[in-house]
Amino acid sequence: MGRGSSCSAHSWHSSCFCAREESPPAGSSVFLGGLASDRVVAMTDPKLDQLRALLGEVDDLRKASTVLFWDQRVMMPPGGAQARAEASATVGRLAHEKFVSPEIGKLLDELNEEDYDYDSFAASLIRVTRRDYDKAVRVPPALTGEMRRSSALALSAWGPAKQNSDFQALLPHLERNLELRHRYVECFPRPEETYDVLLDDYEPLMKTAEVREIFDELKRELLPLIEEIGDAGEIDSSFLRGDFPVAQQRDFAMRLVRRFGYTDEEWRLDQTAHPFMSTPGEGDIRLTTNFRSNDLSSIFASMHEFGHGVYEWGVDSSLQRTPLASGVSLAVHESQSRSWENLIGRSRAFWRFFFPQLQQTFPAQLGSVDEETFYRAVNKVHPSLIRIDADEVTYNLHIILRFEVEQELIDDRLTPKDLPQAWNERMDEYLGIDVPDDARGVLQDMHWAGGSIGYFPTYSLGNVISVQIWERLKDEVGDVDEQMERGEFGEIREWLRTHLYVLGRKFTPQETIERVTGSRIDPGPYVRYLREKLAPQHA
Repeated sequence: MGRGSSCSAHSWHSSCFCAREESPPAGSSVFLGGLASDRVVAMTDPKLDQLRALLGEVDDLRKASTVLFWDQRVMMPPGGAQARAEASATVGRLAHEKFVSPEIGKLLDELNEEDYDYDSFAASLIRVTRRDYDKAVRVPPALTGEMRRSSALALSAWGPAKQNSDFQALLPHLERNLELRHRYVECFPRPEETYDVLLDDYEPLMKTAEVREIFDELKRELLPLIEEIGDAGEIDSSFLRGDFPVAQQRDFAMRLVRRFGYTDEEWRLDQTAHPFMSTPGEGDIRLTTNFRSNDLSSIFASMHEFGHGVYEWGVDSSLQRTPLASGVSLAVHESQSRSWENLIGRSRAFWRFFFPQLQQTFPAQLGSVDEETFYRAVNKVHPSLIRIDADEVTYNLHIILRFEVEQELIDDRLTPKDLPQAWNERMDEYLGIDVPDDARGVLQDMHWAGGSIGYFPTYSLGNVISVQIWERLKDEVGDVDEQMERGEFGEIREWLRTHLYVLGRKFTPQETIERVTGSRIDPGPYVRYLREKLAPQHA
């Protein structure tokens, strides 16, 4: 979610990542060394073994829930919506009940993370599980089940509502989802800002005020850049729309992700209305995208979802069936999807290798287009209606809009019935766009139907983090552009795996970012990247 409204925000990790819509010192040597010694510890500490066994059963139930969601979005006929909602609610409730059981609580009371080295598997497992448990135990299992049921029904209603641009058809579901989120927030001590509780489900330990500070800086820097670029004249991108047969798009998308590291043994790619990635278990990475015959957006959606998938694929195997076996947060996850989509997939070096192949795939449509013209077109800065079609600069304004609207919803300063008006007013204010209908407005994303209030900020936070990680990668790997020009991505993928992916959730998001980049979240490098890349080509 890109790419997860689909995901449970109330489990120890998200196993689905909604894309885009149409809905940690780092280094494997230290980490792997710790894991090796941890295996010995686990064999000699019965309580740790008991905890891990119980957590494995919880993880199995959550994997089953992931399969139910994937099937609903990819395979299930519409008539199965009610039954699937009940099944999802039951599995979600059972997983929650098992996780908050007195047995797990007692083991956490008896185990002490300070008995182990901070970086060790044992200390990380105790530390992360205790935080997840302390949150989950506050939420009644019945509420967890009802949130799952409500989200499943709303997701089934969202597709037709969007297709028909019928906001009223989705409104009762949005009202129910918001009511349940209010009840969820009430399970916790009063925070500084109500939105903090929901944000914490996706970006642990981060506060709304911190996000607002970063977003305010992005607005200060990016609004003048958009104006500066807008005054420079238009870039022709008309050739990106036309007749692009879906079968050929799929073949090209598969060619891309195979170069990145996709294998038939562990991965699959399917068609869906809203691109997302899910991982029901180790060695099972499921990408989806939305192939549209009138444009090439599926290419970038496929690269985005690969970024989510390769992060989950790279988590160290020894962490499996524990709360540690996932990306550390949604912002860090989005940093990887946005890296593979934008830093790699919209780079000049990337298209130096792939554009001739794209021309061969679509000779009638692109045969007369040169590489530089294509590169400028796929990096064109121009306000757009649809978030997932937005360029790297204006994309952040789409996210800031949603972030502000979500705060108003959870603070009761905005009611769901007034969402279209609030949406349309901000689209005009931030992007100067009149929204023609709700399908291309407030209904374009699946996140709120899926109950994922608090997810959206992680996209722009991911943009910021992606450049920080990318700069460190380039410092250590060296000739990244030369490798991409040859269609080689193995060294890039391996650096990311050994410095970031293997760590899973062993450390907090901020600790992980500092271990990889050497600094805290900082929008400065991201803003510089945008200026250096985009301003010259619009001059």
